[in-house]
Amino acid sequence: MTSFDLSVLFFLQMACILAVCRATAWVFMKIGQSRVVSEMIAGVVMGPSLLGWMFPDFSAYLFPAESKPILFSVAQLGLVLYMFLIGVEFNTDLIRSRIKSALSISMAGIVAPFILGGTLAYFIASDPQLFAEKTTRPEAMLFMGAAMAITAFPMLARIIFEQGLSKTSIGTLALAAGSLDDVAAWCVLAVVLASFQQDWSIAVLAIGGGACFALLALTVVKRWLLPLGRNVEQSGAMSTDTLILTLMLVMLGAWFTDYIQIYAVFGAFLMGIAMPRGKFADELHRLLYPLTVTLLLPVFFVYSGLNTEIGLLNSPYLWGLAAAVLCVAVLGKGVACYAAARWHGESHKESMAIGALMNARGLMELIILNIGLQRGIIAPALFTVMVLMAVVTTLMATPVFERVYGKKELRNAP
Repeated sequence: MTSFDLSVLFFLQMACILAVCRATAWVFMKIGQSRVVSEMIAGVVMGPSLLGWMFPDFSAYLFPAESKPILFSVAQLGLVLYMFLIGVEFNTDLIRSRIKSALSISMAGIVAPFILGGTLAYFIASDPQLFAEKTTRPEAMLFMGAAMAITAFPMLARIIFEQGLSKTSIGTLALAAGSLDDVAAWCVLAVVLASFQQDWSIAVLAIGGGACFALLALTVVKRWLLPLGRNVEQSGAMSTDTLILTLMLVMLGAWFTDYIQIYAVFGAFLMGIAMPRGKFADELHRLLYPLTVTLLLPVFFVYSGLNTEIGLLNSPYLWGLAAAVLCVAVLGKGVACYAAARWHGESHKESMAIGALMNARGLMELIILNIGLQRGIIAPALFTVMVLMAVVTTLMATPVFERVYGKKELRNAP
């Protein structure tokens, strides 16, 4: 297809993506699920698992291979802007009073699933259905451990927002623990990529560069932006120039962390934390949130769904593996984080709620799996197994959370 044909097709793709995401959101919100879960399901529906199976010719026309780089770029933009807005909402003051609990929950949410995932990978690493032939057993164990340890940080943030917990102690505690988990998991992934490519400078650059960038963003950039925050506070609105400057900083942060292979969303998230609060943050949310969430972010779920083919699980062995992966995921993340929260004096109800939230894999799981598939570390069958695990653990999050912590309407009742 020519560039012109692809550009024309892009608009049809976007219309179909929006229609399917809206339809699935309507269905899943009726049964008490978060909108973000419905978008995960929409991604699978529009991929080869359903659309490609039922209407292969239409699927091939709507999503030709040549169009994937365009969808990938749009998906990246949506992720970056969304994680930036989550960073803007992130309340660092609440973390200080719960730092011990956050560190303990984070450590439990890293170590337990990493050990369980690595142990499982030890026994399946030699299976060519699951891992590429050039993937060594230690690399398979590290990758599986990192994939199990990941938390659906953007999804966690979105569920917390939808539940009205963005500025509460429990919401901030879960976000703090989830962010620490994901940073650690991405550092492990950097080690896997370094080993896989036989270039250890990748790991050094990712870990060292990420630490330096975080220090720069949360000190120098944060102080430099304070006068802009005061200007917006005084005028009561954000000027176009200020918005453009802010977006430039977000894109630079995303570029740098992507360049050092930590992933673009972390640069955007750190830039969000560095932004002034008050009216400045309110204006960013007003100007950017609706378009980001309704137009750009759903593209990522569809992009991931295009690489998910449930038909690859065509044997009792693979379905048994899928069940084993799900059990390891829930034990390693949900149960371990619950136990850590209880150990640090959190109530049974809050500990259960934190365990349910931390157990969701969703968006970040899809990111790490896409990287593993694109780099030739894992095979499509294992990709599909892990996507199913991500969908199920994320489906569990909202109903379990609401059962143990109460529905949003009950929490907000006078």
